[in-house]
Amino acid sequence: MNLEFNRNEDEYKQLLYKYKRKHDQVKLGGGEKAIAKHKEKGKMTARERIDALLDPGAPFVEVGALAGDGMYAEHGGCPSGGVVVILGYIHKRLCVVVANDATVKAGAWFPITGKKNLRAQEIAMENRLPIIYLVDSAGVYLPMQDEIFPDKEHFGRIFRNNARMSSDGIVQIAAVMGSCVAGGAYLPIMSDEALIVDKTGSIFLAGSYLVKAAIGEDIDNETLGGATTHCEISGVTDYKMPDDKTCLETIRKLVSKLGKTADAGFDRIKPAMPKKDMNEVYGIFPEGNAKQYDVVEIIERLVDDSEFTQYKEGYGKSIVCGYARVDGWAVGIVANQRKVVKSKKGEMQFGGVIYSDSADKATRFIANCNQKKIPLVFLQDVTGFMVGSRSEHGGIIKDGAKMVNAVSNSVVPKFTIVMGNSYGAGNYAMCGKAYDPRLIYAWPTARMAVMGGEQAAKVLLQIQVSSAKAKGEVITPEKEAELLKEITDRYTHQTYPEYAAARLWVDGIIDPLETRKVISMGIEAANQAPIERAFNLGVLQV
Repeated sequence: MNLEFNRNEDEYKQLLYKYKRKHDQVKLGGGEKAIAKHKEKGKMTARERIDALLDPGAPFVEVGALAGDGMYAEHGGCPSGGVVVILGYIHKRLCVVVANDATVKAGAWFPITGKKNLRAQEIAMENRLPIIYLVDSAGVYLPMQDEIFPDKEHFGRIFRNNARMSSDGIVQIAAVMGSCVAGGAYLPIMSDEALIVDKTGSIFLAGSYLVKAAIGEDIDNETLGGATTHCEISGVTDYKMPDDKTCLETIRKLVSKLGKTADAGFDRIKPAMPKKDMNEVYGIFPEGNAKQYDVVEIIERLVDDSEFTQYKEGYGKSIVCGYARVDGWAVGIVANQRKVVKSKKGEMQFGGVIYSDSADKATRFIANCNQKKIPLVFLQDVTGFMVGSRSEHGGIIKDGAKMVNAVSNSVVPKFTIVMGNSYGAGNYAMCGKAYDPRLIYAWPTARMAVMGGEQAAKVLLQIQVSSAKAKGEVITPEKEAELLKEITDRYTHQTYPEYAAARLWVDGIIDPLETRKVISMGIEAANQAPIERAFNLGVLQV
């Protein structure tokens, strides 16, 4: 191994350590004091509940662990968006589990909480997976009600999705393990079955204080909406549970009896580990996102037996396409090539840039995967499409549009891993969040923005300097340098993966060694939902 490999490896492991610490902090939810207070009520934490619900030792994928990171500081923060979402196994059945974290503002819903809950439902709906809600929430966080209550993608969309999933035969089981108030009371009742824990679970449209204020009735919360009331008087809930542990055991029993569903028919054989050492990814991937590397070397450390069959290997070299297997599943891989290559005409092409011939190749490959019913994996490290007169005259916009069209209309499931850069329209063509990947995760080295930090800062600086000059202000070279640094620092911060993960532009940040698990479990989930429409590109400029 050379010096550069060792330097890359050290840098990557430092990044991994940084994100591991961040994840460990997030797992504490509202903090140790809030956890202790929660347990005094005889309740398990959200993560303890999920651990008890899932099959011991089975793999799982967390969605949105860093949601809300660095946001809402003026409100005390909202770690993990105040809700834990896991894709995992219950009696070997892949399910989505959504658990409110009552140690974070009593489980109240911030705007990011709503977005994360909707993402969980989206995963369940796309893949026809059973979804389990572990409810323990005080409802909408009132100081921010205008950002969570009235819009299309706000709180009310949750119940619309409840109804749609029920209509589509997607199993929903809700357990009321704490507060369930106001509009939130509809979620468990719109699920197929509802459990409630005695003495700690409660459901009502208005609590005792509001009832007193509204109609003058004196009543305590337990009598108003506790387990006995709803299991023996109102009939709102189906199962009265003595404690959290019994409640979770009962959910496992219910899931164990679910009937099997038809699958999509994606091909899988016996899994095999890569023959090349996966740990070498840390050393191959460069410490700086502008450096060259051969993406095939990365692919060979992610796929079964390190076997990768390249499609049109000698054409459109700035994108690598080909067939492989991940944990036994057949996949089609579309990856940005970061090393400088020669085009078919002998011209040098910059790494990470999409050229016309590359877009043309990727479009055809995506169509082939749809024809063959092979899931697609996008490995992003892209700075955008090539610019300049030669590219414009050659029809780069037309060729890029064809690729975006193919990604948009793809009917096989898509999975995106942001390894490095994800800039501009390259993000779109390589199946960014707006193009409905079933799962999208970032490596710690990911960077996401409309353009790179250095270029963007220079553009923003030019605008600011021009504006100042128009007002008659004098900008000295020293002031200009100071402004450039300020703009660069601010913009660069927004490109970091934690910024994207906090806002759910990606589903999370993972160790590259977790990539195989994410893709495999994602395809297994997608295999539960048969493809219901034909692949059609529509009108293309050829």
